[in-house]
Amino acid sequence: MATHEVQNQPPPLVDVNLFTTDRALVEALHREGAGWAAAALERFGQRVGSQEVLDWSIQAHRHPPVLQAFDRFGRRRDEVEFHPAWHALLGLGVAQGLHSGPWREPRPGAHVARAAAMMLLNEVEAGVGCPIGMTYAAVPALRRQPELAAEWEPRMLTTIYDARCRPAPEKAGVLLGMAMTEKQGGSDVRANTTRAVPVAGGGPGAEYRLTGHKWFCSAPMCDAFLVLAQAPGGLSCFLLPRFTPDGEKNRFHLQRLKDKLGNRSNASSEVEFDGAWARLVGEEGRGVPTIIEMGNLTRLDCALGSAALVRHAVAQAIHHAAHRSAFQRRLVDQPLMRNVLADLGVESEAATALALRLARAYDRLAEPEEAAFRRLATPVAKYWVTKRAPSAVVEALEVLGGNGYVEESALPRLYREAPLNSIWEGSGNIMCLDVLRAMTRQPETVEAVWAEVRRSLGADRRLDAYAAVLEPELRAARADGEEAEAGARRLVERLALALQGSLLVRHGHPAVADAFCASRLAGDWGRAFGTLPAGADAKAIIDRARP
Repeated sequence: MATHEVQNQPPPLVDVNLFTTDRALVEALHREGAGWAAAALERFGQRVGSQEVLDWSIQAHRHPPVLQAFDRFGRRRDEVEFHPAWHALLGLGVAQGLHSGPWREPRPGAHVARAAAMMLLNEVEAGVGCPIGMTYAAVPALRRQPELAAEWEPRMLTTIYDARCRPAPEKAGVLLGMAMTEKQGGSDVRANTTRAVPVAGGGPGAEYRLTGHKWFCSAPMCDAFLVLAQAPGGLSCFLLPRFTPDGEKNRFHLQRLKDKLGNRSNASSEVEFDGAWARLVGEEGRGVPTIIEMGNLTRLDCALGSAALVRHAVAQAIHHAAHRSAFQRRLVDQPLMRNVLADLGVESEAATALALRLARAYDRLAEPEEAAFRRLATPVAKYWVTKRAPSAVVEALEVLGGNGYVEESALPRLYREAPLNSIWEGSGNIMCLDVLRAMTRQPETVEAVWAEVRRSLGADRRLDAYAAVLEPELRAARADGEEAEAGARRLVERLALALQGSLLVRHGHPAVADAFCASRLAGDWGRAFGTLPAGADAKAIIDRARP
């Protein structure tokens, strides 16, 4: 007689095409102008959903990076050793061109195609998204100094991942990072104390020596870093490579690796510059404007990354509920559970729609309205999508019960990862202050975002009513200036919901749009997931989100 028989347990969610089974993502790809990339994304979706790639993520987190500051003779090494699974995952993303595709092959929809692929990779492993995203985001900043761009871009635009710690000219491909945060300033980079001394007169593209520290430097094995430091003319942006032109290691010293809550496959470090060699990017005193475009693109990646985490958590929850029974019925057939799963499905689709619409704006920056939309919608989307991710992941984990709480499940990894994107590249308050700054200094940004909402007015009375109340609130916030700061989070939340509702009403599945408007825009929105009002077509929403 068998003493151990496994019953009433779902099969593993592996060897699933993460692209073709994500209907909201497929539709957004075509809607936002990148349908030409569907075939490549289908292949990539199959690859990242494979058992092998999922195993790589498990291994990369089980064996986190290790700092080797010195060799056995006491000489500085300043290198980080990673498990082979990390290199395999990073190589997968680089081969797909996620670090450089829109710059290497610029075409309509290139940023949207890259955004969709980034979501697919982030579902499986978010850690490698850090060096990939920073390299992608560094290109516009580097182009502020044409001779540096001419030297470094060809190395950045290859699709070859070269993990060797070697001078950049000897490598088949390079990755770039950034180092801005200091312990005394945090988000207030103008409080930075790292000093930059010109070697021979200084000026754009010239050589400087940097001395100071950085409190957070993620992916410290990148080949070069964009760094903020105080030059004689003020806070400035520099390109600091791992090696000096003579092939010697730069005086870029790794002090320790951060012991983080999540994102454990990726190394984040504290670094010291001891007269490190660097070159000025742009003008002295213009460091923040020079590097700001990098920050915009990494904030886009934060929204994409959180949308991906939510999507994968929801897929895991629905898959579990479809195969698990309790009280003589499958979980997915029980009304209360259906409400929870449908509410999560609505959240996931709204996040995907907003993130991909934002990516389209980066494809069309030559159009003034799209450039204005991008300026305001980036911090709005970054704030709201990243804020919603932790609670959505927690709810999905609860659907799995104890099976979701054990480390063999994907959910603990997603849970630890979920808070990070709201911290990276500016916390929630920083995003809301940036929204207020854009609204007051660049009123055309409000008009561009509101034009997007206005395109859906007349299609749903709940969206119409919501917009009618919000529009005067936006005008008041622009007029109030500092007095609006205390209510900035509420304002940004409401603007994000209006954008999401507009996109879903105009483009989404009717059941999803109806549930979104009924819950998020009208009535007494519940404080937890699973509080959709009566009448929501939960089955249609779940069927649509089911992997």
